[in-house]
Amino acid sequence: MESGHNGNGFAKLGDSYDNGHVQEVVRQAHEELSQLLRQRAEVMKRIGTVKQTIAGLANLFGDEVLNDDLLELMDRKSNGRQPGFTKACRMILMEAGRAMSARDVCDYFHEKMPTVLARHKDPMASVTTVLNRLVEYGEAQAVSLSSGRRAWRWIAEQVVDAPTVSAVGLQARAG
Repeated sequence: MESGHNGNGFAKLGDSYDNGHVQEVVRQAHEELSQLLRQRAEVMKRIGTVKQTIAGLANLFGDEVLNDDLLELMDRKSNGRQPGFTKACRMILMEAGRAMSARDVCDYFHEKMPTVLARHKDPMASVTTVLNRLVEYGEAQAVSLSSGRRAWRWIAEQVVDAPTVSAVGLQARAG
């Protein structure tokens, strides 16, 4: 072992390089990773907000207002395959517009996508795991329902109210 090898045929880098430089690279990489994860959370919030808007419009006016590309992006196009489990849980929370328990999400799957749950030995555990991961990703928030049960809700962006046409008209006349 005195030859500077660690037994795997690799030299011990810590012995021949200044550890301070390595620590600085690790610190910078950690900082960048943290920043990228925050950015991902913000992008996912924005995607959720836009998808909620599109889903609301499609629910009001029908899916025919959406083109094929948009239907696919919204996971509403029937292409013969189910969206990924995590993606499906995201979609359910986004479109719900309210906090949902793991049981609520499972019930939705049973009603709308029964084949997705068929692949899971313990659907409640699978749903709970994914919902907790969405919290870790900064995409969802765990909350307590009035019954004391745990639930999750999608974290949408805080939308600033745009001025209404009549308010803009009043400002123009006043100025």
